[in-house]
Amino acid sequence: MAQEIKKEWYVVNTYAGHENRVKENLQRRVETMGLQDYLFRIVVAEEKEIEYKNGKEVEKTNNLFSGYLFVEMIMTDEAWYIVRNTPGVTGFIGSSGGGAKPFPVAEEEMESILRRLGMSERKVQVDFEVGDRVRVLNGAFANVEGTVEALDDENQTATVLTILFGRETPTDLSYADLEKIDLLEESK
Repeated sequence: MAQEIKKEWYVVNTYAGHENRVKENLQRRVETMGLQDYLFRIVVAEEKEIEYKNGKEVEKTNNLFSGYLFVEMIMTDEAWYIVRNTPGVTGFIGSSGGGAKPFPVAEEEMESILRRLGMSERKVQVDFEVGDRVRVLNGAFANVEGTVEALDDENQTATVLTILFGRETPTDLSYADLEKIDLLEESK
């Protein structure tokens, strides 16, 4: 069975709080072992947050997936072995053990994570425009419906007017998290 040589994303399990150290270890190994053709981006999913303590602004980093990092790689035996045996790595998510290679992360899931981190290069094509009714597909507003008030193609977000607590509230949402509601479908 010929293995398809394809660059895909995998989830690597690490000790919680050691994600950046493991990322550095992996990057060092890529350079010293010449794996640039097999290991590509290594991402710790972190978001910066501003907090106010004692009247001062403090920047805080939140890890969205504590104990995990994302590795874009071509899953060869050598690359798999080297990542698995990097200090701080406890394994891959999606591997049943017993020498079975892990399953890659679904492209849509990874795209959603990269978009949230501002690292996505893929542009989402949308079939809705200002004034259209849309339904939210993911997140805290899943299944909420609203009207598109504005589109921001550069950031791939739409301002959607939703009804929250009886009031119309503008909410900025990712294009990928919205779908146009077909009014003919609704009237059935």
